[in-house]
Amino acid sequence: MKVSVVMPCYNEIKTIDAILRKVTAACQSMDYEIVIVDDGSSDGTRDYLAQLDPAGPIKVVLHEVNRGKGAALRTGFSHATGDVIIVQDADLEYEPAEYPRLLKPILEGQADVVYGSRFIGGESHRVLYFWHSMGNKFLTLLSNIFTNLNLTDMEVCYKVFKREILQDIELEENRFGFEPEFTAKIARNGYVIYEVGVSYYGRTYEQGKKIGWKDGVRAIVVILKYGLFRRPRPKSSAVSRSTRIETSR
Repeated sequence: MKVSVVMPCYNEIKTIDAILRKVTAACQSMDYEIVIVDDGSSDGTRDYLAQLDPAGPIKVVLHEVNRGKGAALRTGFSHATGDVIIVQDADLEYEPAEYPRLLKPILEGQADVVYGSRFIGGESHRVLYFWHSMGNKFLTLLSNIFTNLNLTDMEVCYKVFKREILQDIELEENRFGFEPEFTAKIARNGYVIYEVGVSYYGRTYEQGKKIGWKDGVRAIVVILKYGLFRRPRPKSSAVSRSTRIETSR
């Protein structure tokens, strides 16, 4: 099994070296690639990425202007060649050492998609913004109403899934609307979804956190848009609901 870690990146010069070290360490026992999509950074991140070995496991793709997380992820997915895709933010809010736990339900043939969750399990979490937390829970609840899922953390970064799923859904959102859009479309197509508790080391806006209230409003619009007005595409036969993915090592 080959794993593609897809990492959208925008002005993360303070964290990009550390997160790449963590991701590389987490993937040492795997057949893997890291696909970084720089989304128009202007803080030196591009200079750092230009120094990486082009013959190594890291692919770098550049957006000339900032287009948003969803657009960067679509670009990254189009360059991914792995059997399973892991979405990884370029900050240090999530711990790549937890990849084996996130991959386990897919490797054992139990799931097509695995979400991390900051709200289940006994993992450590930094204590931060009350209203941001309430906003996340509200958006998850609203999403669940329209998808008939019982997710605890729809907005989480960690989404792990079989690459063939991308043949069955068409992603359109350019910014943080990716999260509810992806959730709505995989729910409507009937994929088996699991949740795994993950740790979370949230950062403040002063430290570079980028999501704000406007993104929350857009998330509501996206939930209603895909929950009320969009019909699912037919499922491809490419993804098996009972196939165990064998590891290559």
